[in-house]
Amino acid sequence: MPSPREDDPSFEPLLEYVENSLHFQTSSYNDAYLDRRISARMRRRRVDDYDEYHELLQEDEDEQQELLDALSVNVTSFFRNPEVWEALRDVLRDLSKKGSRRDPIKIWSAACSDGREAYSLGMLAHDDSQIDERRIEITGTDIKREILRAARAAEYRASETNDVAEQLDPIGNWERYVERDDDVFRVADAVTDMVEFKRHDLIRQDPPGTFDLVVCRNLFIYINAESKRAVFETLGSALKEDGYLTIGMTETIPPSCRGQFEPVEKRLRIYRARDDQER
Repeated sequence: MPSPREDDPSFEPLLEYVENSLHFQTSSYNDAYLDRRISARMRRRRVDDYDEYHELLQEDEDEQQELLDALSVNVTSFFRNPEVWEALRDVLRDLSKKGSRRDPIKIWSAACSDGREAYSLGMLAHDDSQIDERRIEITGTDIKREILRAARAAEYRASETNDVAEQLDPIGNWERYVERDDDVFRVADAVTDMVEFKRHDLIRQDPPGTFDLVVCRNLFIYINAESKRAVFETLGSALKEDGYLTIGMTETIPPSCRGQFEPVEKRLRIYRARDDQER
């Protein structure tokens, strides 16, 4: 099946405008993803072709922002794929057994979106007596400043498409960690105090430290092969010896990076960093 670039020569100039003028790094994403998002905006604005939409973008600042929001859509939830979180419970238990009680357990939630993944890690640590939550330090990073502001606010509104209470079900008595006011859910201070949020570009920047556990889920389905390799190299360099990596259940490690990791729960996409000699 031809890509939009091959099928319509006006697609590439449109992407160049988005990258150079709107400063969204289209070159890191695959064409199919970009086309789906752009076509959805074209349908919304009743625009028939890329050239016409290109002209609209140049004239309409509101549409520029709408497109950027659509391209940067962050799909997330608390405890997404609960069986993965049960396996991560074991990972955190293992990390709690290592080192002294004074040693922090450092976790990186990469491409953290609105913070629900990072806060899920904090709740999981509080929920298990075999995990020392006092040692847990979580860093959440994302490239979007707006989404990081939402993450720091730690407030989530339920809607027809966003059932927050259902997302929290895997943790059991979630009211210990989240305060509910009608349709607004706010994460408790005991959990938010464990998390620090920073802006970070996974493709262009070095990791923000070294970590015992790196969680980067459901990013790789959107980016192209070259950017995927760059991100995995960043994630691998962020792991301490025997540190853990978790990716999305439909995602795979690129062949060129597989020597860096050994599977712990292969079906659930949980891996451990190999030491230098093993690599």
